Amino acid sequence: MQGINCWAVFTATIAVFLLGGVWYSEKLFGGIWRRAAGIAEDKTKCGHSTVDFIVSFLYTLVAAFAFAYFLGTHQDWMHAIEFGLGVGVCFVATSLGTNYLFTNRNFKLFLIDGGYFVIQFVIYGLIIGLWK
Repeated sequence: MQGINCWAVFTATIAVFLLGGVWYSEKLFGGIWRRAAGIAEDKTKCGHSTVDFIVSFLYTLVAAFAFAYFLGTHQDWMHAIEFGLGVGVCFVATSLGTNYLFTNRNFKLFLIDGGYFVIQFVIYGLIIGLWK
């Protein structure tokens, strides 16, 4: 953990957490995602608990710290973005895709969720890579 910029990690976590709010909002992909996931509109109107948001934030924080750790401290920002793109596409999205195939989930759902995770790790790379 030595050499990791905790402020960059925390900032990246907040940025990605906010991205999730926008990405899954009704103004962007929320309605499409809900229909593709087979979730009735009335179920989403009751919202999520505070615990859901806290745990989600903590998961995002753990991912940002792990990303910074495996990226290392001697990388330039362009490599950090490429690393984020590689992790997002080659590890997260492909794993998600395999899971979605075997659970017969909608391809639109995969594109929305996979796209979110790819952008998540690119944002980690951008913020952590730029903020030395």
